[in-house]
Amino acid sequence: MTAQAIVVFDIDGVVRDVGGSYRRAIADTVEYFTNAAYRPTPLDIDQLKSEGVWNNDWEASQELIYRYFESQGKTREQQKLDYNSIVAFFQARYRGPDPHNFTGYICDEPLLLSSEYLQQLTQANIAWGFFSGATRGSANFILEKRLGLHSPVLIAMEDAPGKPDPTGLFATVEKLENEPSNITVIYVGDTVADMYTVTKARELQPHRPWVGVGVLPPHVQETAARAQAYSETLQKAGAAIVVSNVEELNPVKIAELLL
Repeated sequence: MTAQAIVVFDIDGVVRDVGGSYRRAIADTVEYFTNAAYRPTPLDIDQLKSEGVWNNDWEASQELIYRYFESQGKTREQQKLDYNSIVAFFQARYRGPDPHNFTGYICDEPLLLSSEYLQQLTQANIAWGFFSGATRGSANFILEKRLGLHSPVLIAMEDAPGKPDPTGLFATVEKLENEPSNITVIYVGDTVADMYTVTKARELQPHRPWVGVGVLPPHVQETAARAQAYSETLQKAGAAIVVSNVEELNPVKIAELLL
């Protein structure tokens, strides 16, 4: 049976709350490599992410470090930052020092959706999978160990170029389709880069309807003004609708998006 729609989920900020994990690790990393002179706030990180090209948190950390030193009148060339050292420090905070036994911030990430929600989609003949800039190990930890999913369709950091390049989105859809079709694909994400990915997918594969759905990550919902501003940013980037929790995108809401 052909699915009535395909829903592809980003993971960070959509499936799991990374405010106290990935974003905390960014702040720790920037603070360490600026010799404790600068620790970016959640708003600082959001502003960087709103540029739409900093989906990779290792690269985002490096960029924030560079920008801090530039604000102090120093050039990037003077810094001689070692990217591999930045990645190693970040991973030790986020994942923990042992790559085979996670003990870091990743262990405390609240889940933002349930396996029961995904079952509702399946029962409504809606295919679903995941395309994320997270590493495969990190993504599978949340999907398989925490959510209990069995070999879900996943395209992770190692499998495709970073967003907003839509290659990984196309690969996810290909895995979810029994045969090529023109059914609608909904991509659910929490960043400008996620919405830009949908826009680029539409440009490259115009024969198929592509819909971007924005999700407000928990850390922006602390005040109504911040949530409103973030929602407007996602809509300007191409989101058809913005929801405060991914489970609001239920079969009824999906059916409305297909009209």
